[in-house]
Amino acid sequence: VKSIGDNAFSSRSKLTSITIPESVTTIGEETFQYCSKLTNLAIPESVTTIGDGALRGCSSLTSITLPDNLTTIGIGIFEYCTNLKSITIPDGVTEIGDSAFYSCSSLTSIYCKATTPPIGGMDMFTAIGSSAKIYVPVGSGDAYKSAAYWSDYAVKIVEYDFS
Repeated sequence: VKSIGDNAFSSRSKLTSITIPESVTTIGEETFQYCSKLTNLAIPESVTTIGDGALRGCSSLTSITLPDNLTTIGIGIFEYCTNLKSITIPDGVTEIGDSAFYSCSSLTSIYCKATTPPIGGMDMFTAIGSSAKIYVPVGSGDAYKSAAYWSDYAVKIVEYDFS
């Protein structure tokens, strides 16, 4: 199995845990959307692409580890993941889509490891936790605070030593 197709597990309300095999490189669009009881999702390092809306509405998900090989966080991937508390965005990510973390109201810690701000999307962090912080590498704060769409969240951006 090399890919999990679009909508493959969409709206499976009883699904609580998934381990994706190492052979998978692509997770399709809206694959796990509205799996409201999903609390554990193991994504292997082999995954380089996760489709738009893949985890939208997974309201029981509290944390997730994104693979280091991921380059894009698509449109609405984590939209309405209302219990997601923390996320680390790997340094290889070059783009974050519109509404990627929209209405992740419990999200308080976003660790973005890229030295250069990824291309941002409209409303990418709108309606996250009111006390949320976006941690970026030391020396990159000004670049993030002035980058398109990132500047909307300038008051939340804090430099952080990832070493």
